[in-house]
Amino acid sequence: MENINSPIGIFDSGLGGLSILNEISKRLPNEDIIYLADSVNAPYGEKPREDIIRISKKNADYLAQKSCKLIVVACNTATTNAIQFLRSNYNIPFIGIEPAMKPAILNSKNSKVGVLATKGTLSSELFAQTSKKFKTNTEIIEVIGKGIVEAIETNTTDLNEFNELLKKQLIPFKEKGIDTLVLGCTHYPLIMKNIIKHMDKTVHIIDSGYAVAKQTEKILFEKKICSNKTGKGDVIIITNDTSLEALNTVLAKLKLDNAKIISN
Repeated sequence: MENINSPIGIFDSGLGGLSILNEISKRLPNEDIIYLADSVNAPYGEKPREDIIRISKKNADYLAQKSCKLIVVACNTATTNAIQFLRSNYNIPFIGIEPAMKPAILNSKNSKVGVLATKGTLSSELFAQTSKKFKTNTEIIEVIGKGIVEAIETNTTDLNEFNELLKKQLIPFKEKGIDTLVLGCTHYPLIMKNIIKHMDKTVHIIDSGYAVAKQTEKILFEKKICSNKTGKGDVIIITNDTSLEALNTVLAKLKLDNAKIISN
C-alpha cells in the first residue's frame, strides 16, 4: 500500500461486480478504482471450492501488486468460499458480499423470502450460517440461477430464449407467494428489468450494492485511508475477455462513461 490515494480494488467473475463498482463510485466519487473482470473463469458458481480459492488468490495478488489499499470481493460465491482465506493471508482490508438475508428476513411481511443465487453460494457454509442465524420462522425458497451469468457475459439477455429460461426459474417464487426476493449474485442486478417483468409488482427485490458501498466507506474512514483528492476519481477496468461488446453494454446501462478499459 502506497498512500491514502491508492486505488480501491474490486474483482469478480466477469461483469457482475460492475453493479457494485457503480454503487461505490456514486458514494465515493473521488476514489480511484481498479476493477478486475475475470471473465475467462466465469462463472465461479459451479466450480469446486479449491478452484474458487485459487482464482480468488490470483485476483487478489494482481490487485495487491497494483497497490490497492482495500479490496472488494464483488462476488457472492468467492466471498462465501474464499473470504476467510484472503483475510488470513493478506495485510489488506477485504470487504466481501453475501446475499442480503438479514434485511430480507427482518422486513418480510409474510415470512416468505426467495433467494436467487449460484450453486456455489447456496451450498456454502457461510450462507447456511447466515440464513440459520436470522431465519426464525421465515420460509426461505432457494433457486439456483442457471444460464444467467453466461447470458450477461455474452450479451444475450434480450433474447426470447433467455427470458423464457429466466421466467421458468422464477416460477417457484411465485408459487410460494414470496414478498421479498434476494439477488444473491452481483450479476443479477444487471438484469433487474428482466426479473421485474416476470415477478409480481408487490415483491420487494434486494441486492447488496448499497450495503457494500456503505461498508466500503466505513472501512476507509476507520482505517483513515480515505482519498484526499478533490476531483473525480479514475475508474480503470481490466478485463481478460477478448470481446468488449458485453462490457460496453453494461457500462452504458450503468452510465459509467468515465471508465478506462484495459484488455489484459
